Order: sequence, then C-alpha cells, then structure tokens
Amino acid sequence: MNQETTLDTASGYLVADQPQAVRNRFIRNTYLHVALAILLFAGIEAALLQTSLPVAFLELLSISSWMWLAVLGVFIVGSMLADNWAKNAISLKVQYLGLLLYVVLEAVIFLPMIFLATALMPGVLTKAAIATLSLVAGLTLVAFTTKKDFSFLKGFLSVGLMIALGLIITSIMFGYSLGLWFTGGMIIFAGGSVLYSTSKIIHEYRPDQHVAAAVSLFASIALLFWYILQFFMSLSSSD
Repeated sequence: MNQETTLDTASGYLVADQPQAVRNRFIRNTYLHVALAILLFAGIEAALLQTSLPVAFLELLSISSWMWLAVLGVFIVGSMLADNWAKNAISLKVQYLGLLLYVVLEAVIFLPMIFLATALMPGVLTKAAIATLSLVAGLTLVAFTTKKDFSFLKGFLSVGLMIALGLIITSIMFGYSLGLWFTGGMIIFAGGSVLYSTSKIIHEYRPDQHVAAAVSLFASIALLFWYILQFFMSLSSSD
C-alpha cells in the first residue's frame, strides 16, 4: 500500500489522545517542517533580492494604492488555497504543495519591505528576526510548560483579524497611516496567534496533520515577523 492511501488511517484520533511516543513524533515533525519552511522562505527571499523583481514590485505598487489592495487579495486567496491543500487527508504530495505555496506567497509579499530594510536600514532585519524568534521561543515555552488549551483565543483572534483587515483595507483605499500603535497592537495579536497555533499542535491535530500544523504555525510566525520588522523600520526611520 502506498503512502498516499495510508495517510488517513488515524483520521478519527487526536494527537493529544495518543501515546507519548506518537505525540513526540508529531511535535518533532511539525517543528522540523516549520524550520524547513523558514529556511526555504529565507532562501527564496535571498534569491529574489538578487534580481530586479523588488524594484519592479515597488514600481508596480507605486502606480496606485489599489495595486497593494490587489496584492493583498491575491495573498489572502492563495493562503486559503494553501491551507486547504495542507489539510488534505488523502495526499501527502498535496499537503507539501500547500506548504510550498504558502512559503512562496509569504516570500513574495515580504519582498518589498525586506528590500527596503536591507537597502536603507542595515541591521534592522537581523534585529527583527532575533526579536521574532525570541518571542516565538518564549510563547512556545509557555504553551508547552503550562499545557493549557488556548483554544479560547480563537474568537478573539477571528474578531481581531476582521478589524485589522478592515483598518488595513481602508488605510490603503484612503491613504492614511495606521501608525506605531496599530503596529504594536498587531504584534500582540500575532503573538496571540503564535500561542493559539502552538496550543493547537498540542491539543487539536490528528497524527497525520503535521504539515497542516506547520503551515498554521509558520503563518503566525510570519505575521509576527512582519509587524516586528515594521516596528523596527519605523523606529529606524524616525532616528
């Protein structure tokens, strides 16, 4: 029997209900895939920065504020597709395709900001990466040491996401700045998302869903990195 037809054998069981060895393997596989996603993201970003694409992307966005809105729309639709593929219970290949698609989407949407950070603000990118990884490590420690179920955060995160998207879309449409307060609020929101995604790894996934778990956690880490980088860039530009 091939691998693709055996993926759903544990579809009725949560990792939390499995023996310790199964839980440990699931957690190890999930974080291995998150690490690989981060490395792939960094590699794609580094390759793209060596091309003329960042400048072309910035020129495209400068045509109209609606261009950034279109890019955001494509990213949201693509992310939903990637998440759906990553949760595919039948095909491991489709799951990995979902992970790859999501990493590529993140690399592309990050490209203009990372290009500006590296070109105009030396050191900022490194500071943001260290701050992000430190926060993720701290939140991971909280989730795994307390073993608390943070599923109650789902409602708050859903409402917060709708509010944030509304503010982002209106700021793009009407050309006003959201400011450092919004960035700070989104860092807190993204931190909550990391905590929620980590809690799901412990409590909510099936043993065959390590790729989907990795996509969820990588998405939360990328969101946190986005706003931490914005925060450091804002501080640097005000010096």
